[in-house]
Amino acid sequence: MTRRKMLLMTGGATVLGLAALVGFVDQNVIFAADDDDKEALIKLMGTSKINLQQGLAASEQQGQPISAKFEVDEGKLQLSVYTAKDGKFSEVLVDYTNGKVMKAEPITEGDDLAAAKLQSAAMAKAKTTLKEAVDKAVTQSGSARVVSAVPSLKDGRPLVTIALVCTENLSSGVVVVKSAKDGV
Repeated sequence: MTRRKMLLMTGGATVLGLAALVGFVDQNVIFAADDDDKEALIKLMGTSKINLQQGLAASEQQGQPISAKFEVDEGKLQLSVYTAKDGKFSEVLVDYTNGKVMKAEPITEGDDLAAAKLQSAAMAKAKTTLKEAVDKAVTQSGSARVVSAVPSLKDGRPLVTIALVCTENLSSGVVVVKSAKDGV
């Protein structure tokens, strides 16, 4: 494995779940993208002037944030936040250089709509906001930066999977990615 390849790890800590302390469930990070996309995302993350939490806050004008992720689209970094409002879903693109909403598009069909419905169902049962869950993960991880936060339901309980990139290793080309499932 070259120095540019990502080293995958699992993270763990205890967090407040629905009504009791719940442990992180060890979870390997699985990326749908190929290695080149992962490398491009890691390189481009350094160009972002905002963090995921700021993107979540900016997207609130379009509805309740139900998931968020930095991704590479056509070679360019983008911050995508799914929101829910009045039973409808939108994908909000937040400018990663200034934190302002660039555009919001309705999600009306396909896999995106199915994912938004599942994420919305998880957030409807959550006791905290997505931003609060991300803030907690950042506090516990130290110098890591959040790449994505995606809620789901497990046995009827809401969890959020948070992918982190260890920023102190970005200059060396070795990146530690941690993923944790955190009760929300």
